[in-house]
Amino acid sequence: MATFNRDSSDEVTRGARAIVVRAETQGAERRDSDARLEEAKGLALAIGIDVCAAQAFRVRDRKPATLFGSGQVDGISALAQAKQAELIIVDNALSPVQQSNLEKATSVKVIDRTGLILEIFGERAATNEGRLQVELAHLDYQAGRLVRSWTHLERQRGGFGFLGGPGETQIEADRRMIRDRMAKIRRELDQVTRTRGLHRARRQRAPWPVIALVGYTNAGKSTLFNRLTGADVMAQDLLFATLDPTMRQIALPGLDKAILSDTVGFVSDLPTQLIAAFRATLEEVLSADLIIHVRDIAHPDTEAQREDVMDVLRELGVTGESAEEASDGPPLIIEAWNKLDLLDQETAAATREIAERRNDVVILSALTGEGIDTLQRTIGNLMTAGAAVHVLRVSSADGAALAWLHEHGEVLSIRPEADEMIIEVRLSDSALARFLKRNRT
Repeated sequence: MATFNRDSSDEVTRGARAIVVRAETQGAERRDSDARLEEAKGLALAIGIDVCAAQAFRVRDRKPATLFGSGQVDGISALAQAKQAELIIVDNALSPVQQSNLEKATSVKVIDRTGLILEIFGERAATNEGRLQVELAHLDYQAGRLVRSWTHLERQRGGFGFLGGPGETQIEADRRMIRDRMAKIRRELDQVTRTRGLHRARRQRAPWPVIALVGYTNAGKSTLFNRLTGADVMAQDLLFATLDPTMRQIALPGLDKAILSDTVGFVSDLPTQLIAAFRATLEEVLSADLIIHVRDIAHPDTEAQREDVMDVLRELGVTGESAEEASDGPPLIIEAWNKLDLLDQETAAATREIAERRNDVVILSALTGEGIDTLQRTIGNLMTAGAAVHVLRVSSADGAALAWLHEHGEVLSIRPEADEMIIEVRLSDSALARFLKRNRT
């Protein structure tokens, strides 16, 4: 087992006192300062850190050495001392030099937004694949920050990998071990990717429509997933409550079977290391027939959250077509405006009026169940849209093909002819394409 020296007295654990600071630069931002600080506090809370103060600083020019100006660094240091903080969380991305200089200037451990999010993912990963993906992201991030050392290279769970104490020994050996470990993880993940691809191909041959839930963290995806499937996926009022993807079979109007996938929540400034590491998992979104973008419509920054989610989808290669605009092909995207129960009557009425003018929006409350029937009908209609009557020739011995047609379409007539069946069936264009692909493979 690879071992790094670490002074346990320097380790920061749950309940540690922290301050949150943020550098704000000139130019339009999607969120106001208070909203960004509240989100950062929520991220800290997700791993049990006690935030005792939060403050934003207006930065005219980002300082290469510290991000903040010298006077602001002094102010941050004074605030940390006044609050007896053991940790300073900077709600920006820091370079290794900036992080190191801030720690020297304040004599307090410093972690940036990227490191904080990686900590959360490290603690929440439950499956072997999730742990591998998170560890790869951790190592990629940490490779240039070896001003500290830790003992996590072969640990089973992540969490608090960047909150350990300083250390300057064996840095070159550590870097070599990190590179070797990263190469090993990539090989293991390549195998996971191939296996996932085989499973995806098998579903497409079956095939059943795949519906993926995406959205900003804490938008209510897991609560909606549980409501639609009767599952018991972890659903809490907590950022990144769900990390590992979950799939369940559901029935919908006009569809006896479909696959619903619950995915990890997105967040603004999602670390690029995580997007890269979780690409194999998020490919489930790319292969979906329909993407349901779950939005917390009661959140004051719901529009900014929408743009953040769309940014990640574009990063993954999803075109971003809506049900109103899509022409040829999947994935379609509809929006589920969730948490209707949190709106006051006047706001709820105005929101309903807006939603009713669009055919790619369903307003609902996953918690109370209001609007769920409408969502199910909308999904069913989209998945069976464009159905037409087709005449197909199927081998008389291929009972599975006949069963598939009964399950995914409306069989109008069957006429035996020699060793074949002439089947008249009503199918959507997507279902016909799936059936033809199934018969070719």
